[in-house]
Amino acid sequence: MEVLEILAIVVIAVLLIIFFYYVPFMLWINAQVSGVRISLVQLFLMRIRKVPPTLIVNCLIEAHKAGLQDVKRDGLEAHYLAGGHIQRVVHALVSANKANIQLPFQMATAIDLAGRDVFEAVQMSVNPKVIDTPPVTAVAKDGIQLIAKARVTVRANIRQLVGGAGEDTVLARVGEGIVSSIGSAESHKSVLENPDSISKLVLSKGLDAGTAFEILSIDIADIDVGKNIGAQLQIDQADADKNIAQAKAEERRAMAIASEQEMKAKAQEARAKVIEAEALVPQAMADAFRNGNLGIMDYYRMQNMQADTKMRETIARPEDKTSAKKK
Repeated sequence: MEVLEILAIVVIAVLLIIFFYYVPFMLWINAQVSGVRISLVQLFLMRIRKVPPTLIVNCLIEAHKAGLQDVKRDGLEAHYLAGGHIQRVVHALVSANKANIQLPFQMATAIDLAGRDVFEAVQMSVNPKVIDTPPVTAVAKDGIQLIAKARVTVRANIRQLVGGAGEDTVLARVGEGIVSSIGSAESHKSVLENPDSISKLVLSKGLDAGTAFEILSIDIADIDVGKNIGAQLQIDQADADKNIAQAKAEERRAMAIASEQEMKAKAQEARAKVIEAEALVPQAMADAFRNGNLGIMDYYRMQNMQADTKMRETIARPEDKTSAKKK
């Protein structure tokens, strides 16, 4: 009998544990006391649907106490089953309601499912966030490089959180605006004297269009003077022109050397032909003597003409005359 009694007690205890697990009676009492109307059957069905009843009931209690009428059990269950964070959504709805920010339940769940922290977005709408841009390098028209740092004050745009661009896009647009503003300045001194002009010009371009933020202000935190890019470019251009001129000079020199070599080759070829022609003269003279076309007096007359020609060439060369005197 004792064994049967113990066994019965154990079975009853197990049944009670299973009952109170699937039918959270104390949680139902807590909901009723807090003013949330929910039945034990719904709590039991939540267990069957693998939805934590404690999490749903706590969110319903928080929403009810905050006066949120559009937060329903079905919506919370559907958002949980879709992989959303229902606690974060309810916290965001309560914060938005207290701050008089229009944030419907459907929009809050859509923002959460989009991967954004909806509670942080509501906090950023109330308390704007300051984003420091990385150093932005730009060159004014006078060729002086300026390095600027800016602080961008942004506020979350609740309606643009789904599908809107993030912080990286805002920083990229602000950097582009700073580069454009400095690049349009006639002198870097005017930028240093009035950095406020950069903020006004960049802010007037509507850089927050299509982003999840609203830009409230753009403040230039620091501007440093960098290199003289204009002078450096002129130096580089001068070096390039010098290299081009040197290359062209080398090309002309090579062409002159090639032309000289060609002229020497032609001169040598002409000289060879002359020597070849001179070698034929004695043979021609011998043939002329043999055939009776040239007499002995004609030969002497030709010798005299050659001697006279050589004398004239010697007189026409002053250097040969000087060397002859020295001898």
